[in-house]
Amino acid sequence: MPNQTFTFEIQRFDPASDAGPHVQAYTLDVLPGATVLEALLRIQAEQDGSLAFRYACRGAVCGSCAMTIDGQTRLACRTQVHALETGTITVAPLANLPVVKDLLVDVDSFLDKTAAVQPWLQAAEAGPEKEYLVPPKDWHEAEAYTNCILCASCQAVCPAAGRDPAYLGPAALAQHYRFLADVRDEADEQRLRLVDSEQGVWGCDMVWNCVEVCPRGVPPTRGIGKTRARIRRAQREREREREEEET
Repeated sequence: MPNQTFTFEIQRFDPASDAGPHVQAYTLDVLPGATVLEALLRIQAEQDGSLAFRYACRGAVCGSCAMTIDGQTRLACRTQVHALETGTITVAPLANLPVVKDLLVDVDSFLDKTAAVQPWLQAAEAGPEKEYLVPPKDWHEAEAYTNCILCASCQAVCPAAGRDPAYLGPAALAQHYRFLADVRDEADEQRLRLVDSEQGVWGCDMVWNCVEVCPRGVPPTRGIGKTRARIRRAQREREREREEEET
């Protein structure tokens, strides 16, 4: 397949100088197999050094280059230009996050929400003298949630996150469930209290957008549903205990 000329319509915005976002077009001859990230790097190097975007690993491991490409949330390093099958490609920053400049978004609040769910193992006692081996049957439930790379793609397509800036979001709630499902963790009651609110699991619209866009196959909506079930079960147990005390 020969080189093909593509037009990249890129959303530009510098809060220091622009009243609002605008689109700037760049034309580029692209080799077969080249990714959108490689195209952006060439545009930055050859045509416009002021273009801002985030990237790191170039191998779909770090999640840094998530952006909106042709209206879909994708990793730029994983998206081949020719596969988009259009001569004009639109590129914009992730939705539901503040724009720092051009395609670069501020992920501080996103990461703060992830930290707020206490994504670390909490055991009642000090760890054992040697490694804690988890049988495969017990690890299976938590395993998928360990694959999150914090790319914020799920945040960008979440209607609840767009509606309520205080909503924890799919990534944070997926991290929360990863430890709730871990048989080594012994902080279930505390963990359930952390997310038992409209800003937690009850704010989710259960539309599964986050599952569809996750580049690593993490299913936040499924974990949110299971967390809701755990909360309801804990409530029923408390009610039953109160009734037994009253009789």
